Amino acid sequence: MSASRVPSRKTPPQDPASARERCRAMLAHMEQIGSPRGAEKMSYWGIQAARAYGLSAPQMHALAREAGRDHALALELWKSGVHDARHIAALTADPALVTERLMEQWARDFASWDVVDTCCCYLFIHTAHGWKKAVAWSRRKEEFIKRAGFSTMAYLAVHDKAAPDAKFLALLPIIEREAGDERNFVRKAVNWALRQIGKRNLHLNRSAIAAGERIRRRDSRSARWIAADALRELRSPAVQKRLWERARKRPQVPEADSGLRRRQR
Repeated sequence: MSASRVPSRKTPPQDPASARERCRAMLAHMEQIGSPRGAEKMSYWGIQAARAYGLSAPQMHALAREAGRDHALALELWKSGVHDARHIAALTADPALVTERLMEQWARDFASWDVVDTCCCYLFIHTAHGWKKAVAWSRRKEEFIKRAGFSTMAYLAVHDKAAPDAKFLALLPIIEREAGDERNFVRKAVNWALRQIGKRNLHLNRSAIAAGERIRRRDSRSARWIAADALRELRSPAVQKRLWERARKRPQVPEADSGLRRRQR
């Protein structure tokens, strides 16, 4: 699965000194174009940040496009601790250079759902370690690291077009296992992963609905909410129509027989 987040261009010098200079220049520019009101409104969306300039998503994406793929800059931006800078770090880092160790280092710094989701969507799923970390992080106790596990699952379901159904079927027992977590940012990500898996094709839709029914029978308020919300969408006429139309165009053969976005925060 390839990552096409920023334009290809000549890679800037990757030595730490040059990267730190670029980082200082970008942080100064971010502070200049930032919005104190935007930073204040972050709490409305459940975002907590010690340092933030209040940039909008279009502003951050524009800065990332201007910087291009610049892994050394991404490392410096992340180390700055500035909330907006960490978004841009995820957008400019090179997935081919991201190690499991780096993913763990960044995960330990997670303090808000939006940075989690940016990292998962634009970086982690494009690395060689996305599937492995999705499963590993699903067992973690830390709220935002655990969210990262299920956010990664959701984004893989949307973007990894080549992945076989078997890989997603293996995630359903994990979703069922963690459906009782009452923490808001975890349960919403668990729900999100279930819904996205169930919208890939008819085979996975049936399996996700069956998982949802099992989750609904659990004695947990979180599990019941996850199941009710997911089943409502997965059984909706709109989703069923789309999946049946897709199946008619390209029939789906269940792997067991062949041998073989609503984004919510």
